[in-house]
Amino acid sequence: MGLKINIPGWKSLILEHLVLDFNGTVAFDGNIKPGVMELLRTLSQRMTVHVVTADTFGSARAALEGTGVRFFIPVSEDVARQKAEYVEKLGRYKCVCIGNGRNDRLMLKSAALGIAVVQEEGAAVEAIISADVVTNSIVSALELLLNPSRLVATLRG
Repeated sequence: MGLKINIPGWKSLILEHLVLDFNGTVAFDGNIKPGVMELLRTLSQRMTVHVVTADTFGSARAALEGTGVRFFIPVSEDVARQKAEYVEKLGRYKCVCIGNGRNDRLMLKSAALGIAVVQEEGAAVEAIISADVVTNSIVSALELLLNPSRLVATLRG
């Protein structure tokens, strides 16, 4: 299992874990965005899907119940550090992370591939700077993983 992508002039990736933020990334105002669940189901056949979230609206666990997505809510006030530690425990070189918030910046930077999304809630400048790729929607970000030639076109040296 895993997603293998060779990006000439940059690096070869073997991605086993997809780590996602929830609010502002896969959800808007606590509701999962259209098209996301189908893409996550497809990707979960190739990699383990995780949601690591502060769960601002308190709806993440219920929204993802029964999907097989692994779920983690950081318990300290240093959410950014806990998200990055979660990625480290998985093996950062095996992770693709997607997020939009300031508390996503460390996990985006430490992952083998970091993708920032700029949607209705916007994105923190620190998240954008920490990412390897920036997209205008979570659907576009997930589709990059299903169509790796798009990543190659964007990231090759």
